[in-house]
Amino acid sequence: MKASVDKELCTGCELCVSSCPDIFEMQDDVAVAKVDIVPEAAEDCVKQAAEDCPVEAIQVD
Repeated sequence: MKASVDKELCTGCELCVSSCPDIFEMQDDVAVAKVDIVPEAAEDCVKQAAEDCPVEAIQVD
């Protein structure tokens, strides 16, 4: 699974960083994915972060 953040949509609320700090981090005012491939153990966390994102900026493939 891959996760990415659309920098154009991201509002920098940090919700994903709070819920999945091993996967997401802030760079300047937007969140980014720290890993290319999401470890299997973190997949549920990433899916939840994508669902919880208020602007739907997180894409999961």
